[in-house]
Amino acid sequence: MNNEKRRQILTRLRDNNPHPQTELHFSSPFELLVAVTLSAQATDVSVNKATAKLFPVANTPKAIYALGVDGLKDYIKTIGLYNNKAINVIKACEILLEKYDGEVPEDREALESLPGVGRKTANVVLNTAFGWPTIAVDTHIFRLANRTKFAPGKNVQEVEERMLKVVPAEFKVDVHHWFILHGRYTCLARKPRCGSCIIEDLCEFKDKVYPEE
Repeated sequence: MNNEKRRQILTRLRDNNPHPQTELHFSSPFELLVAVTLSAQATDVSVNKATAKLFPVANTPKAIYALGVDGLKDYIKTIGLYNNKAINVIKACEILLEKYDGEVPEDREALESLPGVGRKTANVVLNTAFGWPTIAVDTHIFRLANRTKFAPGKNVQEVEERMLKVVPAEFKVDVHHWFILHGRYTCLARKPRCGSCIIEDLCEFKDKVYPEE
């Protein structure tokens, strides 16, 4: 795929959704950090249901740490892998309190040092909470980048590096959200909705799927 076609794709996605947002509910960098940590191998819907009960009760490192692992589990037990996630969140809260005065650090290395926080989670927090031009590659973005030939790669790291190279600066902050939403609602894993896709004519996927077929 050439750069002109990539720019057209990004322009259409921007025109369709000028101010894309994550579907995770949060009101602070810390709430986002917790929500993204909980979202691993879980849906945003399930995370939002849990945090809707958790955050009104505890939405700071100090308050969640005070719940303890067992107390936190009661709020997130409907989410997959909740046992390990509860342990990681409590440990992360302890570190935030001890090292960062209870604030989420705007620093990749510091974020990735927190339990349960990998590169993807750090990218989401830096992008969504702090406006960094980072690109967190999840399953939707990985699929979309490869299927469309926008930024093909054998693994998430390759796709991220490729995306960072080919996405113009003006689109970098929002491309993460555009691709996630497009992959979640249009370019589905098993049966993409090519007939209703706004970038269908620009996509280089050879096996497009249409309603009449």
